[in-house]
Amino acid sequence: MKRQNVRTLALIMCTFTYLLVGAAVFDALESEEETAERRRLEAKSQELKSKYNLSAESYRELEWVVLKLKPHKAGVQWKFAGSFYFAITVITTIGYGHAAPSTDGGKVFCMVYALLGIPLTLVMFQSLGERINTFVKYLLHRIKKCLGMRRAEVSMANMVTIGFFSCISTLCIGAAAFSYYEHWSFFHAYYYCFITLTTIGFGDYVALQKDEALQNKPQYVAFSFVYILTGLTVIGAFLNLVVLRFMTMNAEDEKRDAEHRALLTRNGQASSIHATDTASAAPAAAAAGGGGGGFRNVYAEVLHFQSMCSCLWYKSREKLQYSIPMIIPRDLSTSDTCVEQSHSSPGRCPETPSNRCFCNARRSAISSVSTGLHSLAAFQGLMKRRSSV
Repeated sequence: MKRQNVRTLALIMCTFTYLLVGAAVFDALESEEETAERRRLEAKSQELKSKYNLSAESYRELEWVVLKLKPHKAGVQWKFAGSFYFAITVITTIGYGHAAPSTDGGKVFCMVYALLGIPLTLVMFQSLGERINTFVKYLLHRIKKCLGMRRAEVSMANMVTIGFFSCISTLCIGAAAFSYYEHWSFFHAYYYCFITLTTIGFGDYVALQKDEALQNKPQYVAFSFVYILTGLTVIGAFLNLVVLRFMTMNAEDEKRDAEHRALLTRNGQASSIHATDTASAAPAAAAAGGGGGGFRNVYAEVLHFQSMCSCLWYKSREKLQYSIPMIIPRDLSTSDTCVEQSHSSPGRCPETPSNRCFCNARRSAISSVSTGLHSLAAFQGLMKRRSSV
């Protein structure tokens, strides 16, 4: 099974396991409190009905009026400041639910606006986060150099640590500010900031909904807008640093597999060409003598090596069939060349020391460590070996 499929199945199983664990924990923590709260509210409703002599229908009507009045307790929601606040919650997918369009035209425009605005906002925050990470990495590198540290490179651990503490600091600053303006406890204000900046947006805590703050406190309104956008940028930078690296793993594996398949295809074509050349060269090698043909047979059995020096010698041919060959430098290229040249014109083979590589005297294209082989026109004695390396 492909590595990408295994990873995807593992992620699916981990996600569902995580959901089951979360459901069990929330059930244990919230179930009893919910039951107790419902009993208290039912008892209070019965008390109000008996106290004010309300029928069941009158009480339901009163409930409906109270629920409808709740959004208006914060003041006018659809002036420019309130509309801007609503637009932020739409395109950032926070969605508090504190306000919602009531007209059909508003609902249609909200859908179209979200359809275009959400992708734009996601791309913007990710791009801005990437730029922030690049700037922080450059700044940290300069600081390390100024401090005279031996290793000035910025590691991934450094960036993750800075990103983590930046997120914590952003949440703490927002919690302090909202606890002051909204008269919440620090814990509840921190909870509000976390739910907002992670774009969960339950709506149980919503800023700017008291004392008509949208109209009467412009400084607080401006701070809230700037904080939400800045906090989302910081969170986006941290996610860009940590999460996107894992999100692109499948794409990187697919690219690596495609390159591997292309390499195997190219090697397969090279093997077929080699087989044709070997079949055509066999009669000539037999006529010339056993020495040169023996070297060609050895080279033919090591096609699985992508690149190697031409100056190699191997164990016996029989051992090559059962084990990886031991590669030891030796002047084989000279000996093989001499075998070929000795049959055509004796005495023309140059004498070279046994411990000297022919490739060192004059560079051969097949002594390169690259997989590409250049022209061997200058070495006619090595031309026939090109297809077997």
